[in-house]
Amino acid sequence: MPCRGARIGRVLAAFVNRLGTPDEIRCGELPAPRPGRDDVLVDVTATTVNPVDTFVRSGDYPTRVSFPFVIGRDLVGVVTGTGAGVHGFAPGDVVWCNSLGHDGRQGAAAEQAVVPADRLYHLPEGVEPAAAVAVVHPAATAWLALFRHGCVRPGETVFVAGAAGNVGSALVVLAADAGARVIATAAGRDLEYCLGLGAAEAHDYADPSLPARLGSVCPRGIDVYLDTSGRNDLGTAVGLLAPGGRIVLLAGAHTRPVLPAGELYMKDGSVRGFVISRATTGELAEAADTVNRLLATGRLRARTTETLPLCAAAEAHRRMEKGELHGRRLILRIAGATAP
Repeated sequence: MPCRGARIGRVLAAFVNRLGTPDEIRCGELPAPRPGRDDVLVDVTATTVNPVDTFVRSGDYPTRVSFPFVIGRDLVGVVTGTGAGVHGFAPGDVVWCNSLGHDGRQGAAAEQAVVPADRLYHLPEGVEPAAAVAVVHPAATAWLALFRHGCVRPGETVFVAGAAGNVGSALVVLAADAGARVIATAAGRDLEYCLGLGAAEAHDYADPSLPARLGSVCPRGIDVYLDTSGRNDLGTAVGLLAPGGRIVLLAGAHTRPVLPAGELYMKDGSVRGFVISRATTGELAEAADTVNRLLATGRLRARTTETLPLCAAAEAHRRMEKGELHGRRLILRIAGATAP
């Protein structure tokens, strides 16, 4: 079928011909993708930009890519065709994905994308697509941190540093939903927001008495410690851990913290790190179940969004890398797309 905004057999896409800075991103026509036996062809409504997208584009996260390489992980869109081996998807279905653009897969920032069927999920009825694409990647990251690596159980105490950010806010929502007691830190202006997400307590990260405050509100210690800011102050984290506590590292790729190993092992504690790029399709599907449930109830949502055209992808990457977004999610709307 003809593609929106391009000649027949061509699609508009944001892509690179080599890895490097945001200046490498081009916006232009490429051959329309063709689905294989186990793939789904999706007319893309919107995509977004994540820190991990900049890692792949720059080469900081080594992964298989073929050029021209379409950037982007996440999409919402409408199924337009399926491979012969695909079941459960049909033309017209509204869907989302958050794991394109790495490990040999082309990305989402195009008018059409090919998605392996085991990486594609139905969007719950009544959920606005742009609202969904803004949260599916941070929320899946939060799910993996809490349940795959943090092994959170109901009644445990979860500490979230940077709780007002994209991943941080998803961590608060998911942990509270699972029955954990959430202790959040954020800027003073964001504390009420964190409490509204479900945090039991929220404290100003700039308060010089914060470690003492945390010790008093968590006398048994913290069961799962997560720092989305990427500071990775393991000295403080280990000191606050409960026996059997877990520290989960999910940001700060270039940090080199000092680990108080003796205190950690005396507490039966552990430190785990992960990147969502290594998550299995089974783990991503489990995360998607929770994401869809919380999307449908309205519990999971971005705080602030900004919509740009697809060809502003380079600008979006620059702003991401300069730290200019401050929790704002950039949505790239595909030209000519109509929200399903």
